[in-house]
Amino acid sequence: MRTVKKGNRKRPKSKPQEDIDRRRDAAKTKITPRDDGELDFFKRRAMFASVVLIVFFAVLVSRLWFLQIQHGEEYRNLADNNRVRYLEIAAPRGNILDSKGREIVTNRPSFNVVWIREGRKLDEQLIKTMAVILDVNVSDLLARVRKMAGAPGHFPIRLAEDIEWNKVAYIENNRMELPGIRIEVVPLRVYHYGNVASHIIGYLGEINKKELQKAEPDVYRGGDMIGKMGLERLREKDLRGEKGRHYMEVNALGFEQRNLKGIDPLPGNDLQLTIDIDMQKAAEDIMMSEGKSGAVVALEVTSGRLLMAASSPVLELDKFIGGISHKNWKAMLENPGHPLLNKIVQGQYPPGSTYKLVTAVAGLAEGVITPETVIYCPGYYKFGNRTYRCWKHSGHGAVNLKRALSESCDVYFYQVGQRLGVNRLASYAKRLGLGKKTGVEMEHEKSGLIPTSEWKMKRYGKTWQEGETLSVAIGQGFDLVTPIQLALMTATVANGGTLYKPSLIEKVRDPDGHILEQFSPTILERFSGQGRNLALVRQGLTEAVNGRHGTGRRARLKNITVAGKTGTAQVVRLKQYKHLKEKDIPYKYRDHAWFTCFAPAENPEIAVSVVVEHGLHGGSGAAPIARAVLEKYFGKRQDDPENVTTVVLPGRLFAETVAPSTSLPTDQTLH
Repeated sequence: MRTVKKGNRKRPKSKPQEDIDRRRDAAKTKITPRDDGELDFFKRRAMFASVVLIVFFAVLVSRLWFLQIQHGEEYRNLADNNRVRYLEIAAPRGNILDSKGREIVTNRPSFNVVWIREGRKLDEQLIKTMAVILDVNVSDLLARVRKMAGAPGHFPIRLAEDIEWNKVAYIENNRMELPGIRIEVVPLRVYHYGNVASHIIGYLGEINKKELQKAEPDVYRGGDMIGKMGLERLREKDLRGEKGRHYMEVNALGFEQRNLKGIDPLPGNDLQLTIDIDMQKAAEDIMMSEGKSGAVVALEVTSGRLLMAASSPVLELDKFIGGISHKNWKAMLENPGHPLLNKIVQGQYPPGSTYKLVTAVAGLAEGVITPETVIYCPGYYKFGNRTYRCWKHSGHGAVNLKRALSESCDVYFYQVGQRLGVNRLASYAKRLGLGKKTGVEMEHEKSGLIPTSEWKMKRYGKTWQEGETLSVAIGQGFDLVTPIQLALMTATVANGGTLYKPSLIEKVRDPDGHILEQFSPTILERFSGQGRNLALVRQGLTEAVNGRHGTGRRARLKNITVAGKTGTAQVVRLKQYKHLKEKDIPYKYRDHAWFTCFAPAENPEIAVSVVVEHGLHGGSGAAPIARAVLEKYFGKRQDDPENVTTVVLPGRLFAETVAPSTSLPTDQTLH
């Protein structure tokens, strides 16, 4: 029998233990290099997932920061805009006052009809109903709607302006049957003196597409009124003010729920002008009552202030209120008097004999004549193969400078001009303010024309002919001036040689009365060293109005000494009308009439220039208008005996009290 040692005997393993050992051995056998690579792969996938998760949350946080912090205010406003709508409230434009503070243009409330579409499509039945209520054509209303087709739905479409009160009441009483129709209250211009100073003031009109593209987007919208001409246009930024806003809360469909706090409009700044409305009215009344076309300008001699500036025919400002009709616009365009033209700065005319002031000053300054130089006038002057006539066919006889200015002798100035030459004449004309823009605050100013030999060669490719200088010397030929230039020249002669820039604005005030801008004289040029010569010219001009044979006698005032010069500007030379009476010459071929003056002659304060288109003679056609302006300026001073002045008239050996009668001799044509 076999025996087993007790110490080496092993206990049999249980079944569960065997399973555990087997699984442990199996796990050990799987840990190989290949199994390590798979583990790294899983680790990388886990890391990538973590990075993606981190980036996702980083983007989410940064986007929240971008929306809520960096652009939070912007998006909050956008959200509010879906809930809150606003309507703009037009600001009252600034007032326009004269030099004494009298109101020329102010505002009044006007009722306009607007349609707020919101999300609605074009409602043809509503448009037809409104056409009946407003008594207008359906096509006109449809045109207004189509014009605003691209605008947001909450922008109002203006269907009618300045409607009558009974229509306002009807629309308000029937609002439930007129969806989207509202009454808009806007300020409208009031012209207290009618059409007086219309070319200075200008007019308003609805902003057009071209203007809207150039305008500030935050300031103007379609349908707004904007200055189209005159100071209304040039001073638009001062006058327009700042719009207000009426805020309202709307529901998801765009209907009003309740009113919110709004912003009141800020009125525009007031303009105080340098003009005197009484003088302005006096000139325009006489021009219009006699059916005359032309311009009248008055300047303060010592500063350049414009005391009045009238262009005739005037603009009918009432026709521009609320927008001018096509019919009225066409009528203005076809008017032979050209009311749309501001003749103060845009009218260019031959200066006629008023240009003799330039020839006289240049002749004295250049030494080609002296006060004692005598030239004989037989009624004509032969130069080359041509005969140049004097306006007085019988001639003036022997004349010196004073008498030549007084009686406007053409022959005298023909010869002075010939001695000077065109270039020297042009130099002095420009120093006196002719041939260049004055810089006055009026749009589209013309520069006129003062010819030189160089100009003719450049313009026509031809050399200057000496005979042309003779015509230029008496203000004919190529010479062209504007009324404001001639007034400026006269003021420069009157004040001793200082050329001022004409000014139209005295002050600009904000709505609280604070002065934002104030006038101060601007000197363009000083005519130095010519004081004595200018004094001699002034003496000749004094004789022209107050002398026995002066051509400007119809400008005389009681107790105030006026000095001036007449001029007749030839429009066209037509031999077939030579033997006709002046009244039988067709209107468009008649000569223009000029008169320019200053007063008082011994201490000048005011200069006045008048041009009457086709008015024939300066003495009869233009001088009485200048006199009316001077009468308004001097007022009671004319009747004050203390203002009677004793003046030694040029060429006289005695003193004469200047207080002439208004009756004039009729045996001499006033040139």
